[in-house]
Amino acid sequence: MDNKKLGVIGGMGPQATSVFFEKVIEHTAASNDQEHIDMVILNHTGLPDRTQVIQKGNKEDFLEAISGDLRLLEMAGVHHIAIPCNTSHYFFEDMQRMTSIPLIHMVDETMKQVQQRFGAGSKVGILATNGTISSGIYRLSAEKYGLELHEPKKELQQLAMEIIYDDVKGNKDVSPAKLEALIHTLVYEQQCRAVILACTELSCITLTDFYRECAIDAMDVLVERSIILSGKTLTR
Repeated sequence: MDNKKLGVIGGMGPQATSVFFEKVIEHTAASNDQEHIDMVILNHTGLPDRTQVIQKGNKEDFLEAISGDLRLLEMAGVHHIAIPCNTSHYFFEDMQRMTSIPLIHMVDETMKQVQQRFGAGSKVGILATNGTISSGIYRLSAEKYGLELHEPKKELQQLAMEIIYDDVKGNKDVSPAKLEALIHTLVYEQQCRAVILACTELSCITLTDFYRECAIDAMDVLVERSIILSGKTLTR
């Protein structure tokens, strides 16, 4: 496969974009600089908060803001575009209509991997922003792949939001204890086969091996697809 340039629309948030870039480098099989992926990363931190846009029903605010990014990446000659932000995939179809460059659908790719790993009919939990949950993007994809999506009740969801916004975005705490407690509840008390980490801020937290086994990180799925679609090989 020919080497292909990867475009990235980041800044949602900046730390998650940094983690995505580091993971792409880490998981690309390369013995020198030239064997890595050519990437154009737009760290567009000024994009409107996706959860607020969805809840207020003002999707045009987001689409107008991101339209310039899509044009810039077209001009840069990228072959695929990765967007390391789960909530932004609520606007996926609209964004894809705005560009001829294929966007990598992180949500669909993640649910496809969950089905392959755990089988159709599996009950899977999800940890994400209120915007991602309320948007229904994972719910629709779960139905497509024959999976039972288990969304956290109000108290657990509030704890997830605190980890995302207060701890990670607020640069306060990225220790794994709080996140692992939520995963534990979903798997061992609410009988989920696995838990999808459906917010790239959660990817900034390093889980212990025990909890990593029952978590599917959507960021990791996006990293893998980005590498493969760029014509490179994954590290083993």
